[in-house]
Amino acid sequence: MEILFADNHVIAATKPAGIPTQPSDGHRDSFEESVKLWLKERDGKTGNVFLHALHRLDTPVSGAVLFAKTDKALSRLNASMRDKKHKKVYMAVVEGVFKKTSGTLKHYHSHMRFMAKVTDKPHEGSKEAVLTYEVKAVDGGRSLVEITLDTGRYHQIRSQFAHIGHPIFGDEKYGSKNRMDSGAIALHHYRMGFVHPVSKEFVTVVSPLPDVFPFSRFSDL
Repeated sequence: MEILFADNHVIAATKPAGIPTQPSDGHRDSFEESVKLWLKERDGKTGNVFLHALHRLDTPVSGAVLFAKTDKALSRLNASMRDKKHKKVYMAVVEGVFKKTSGTLKHYHSHMRFMAKVTDKPHEGSKEAVLTYEVKAVDGGRSLVEITLDTGRYHQIRSQFAHIGHPIFGDEKYGSKNRMDSGAIALHHYRMGFVHPVSKEFVTVVSPLPDVFPFSRFSDL
């Protein structure tokens, strides 16, 4: 268990790719359950452990996940997220080389069945999807990109980069011609900032990039 931050109120840990963040109808095992078990063993607890993820990462995505350890912390963190006081920065390896090394992507997004639909102009039921990106390095026709979300739509990063012709490496659902082990894709929640629910301080945690291809090609950064 790679713990990034922990106290009596919150815990942040790195989720591996290939496991869902929370239990669902099709997945009883989850990262949330794994963290609960880890806390029970660490603290020697015999009863139930309160733990609730503040946000979800897609199953094939790795990186930082924030959990509330109390009902009060959960309520306060949810409120600060609604007020957009949290920051999420992702790192991704995408296919192709960009003409512009930084910029803003703005599209119109809707949630289809297990997919996202992204268009350049509004369509029925669509909402704006906005992110900014910066290319950090290029290797072998692939680009390492740092991404900051302005909105939080379903499969937003995956669908927007695919829409502009740069699918995330390994993301076959959105057009990648490459595959990673265990169904992972090269998208990682790298840095997260949040307002602590009790101290009110702004806390930043960093989850190092996985030591797997293609991230390993950029390990000297």
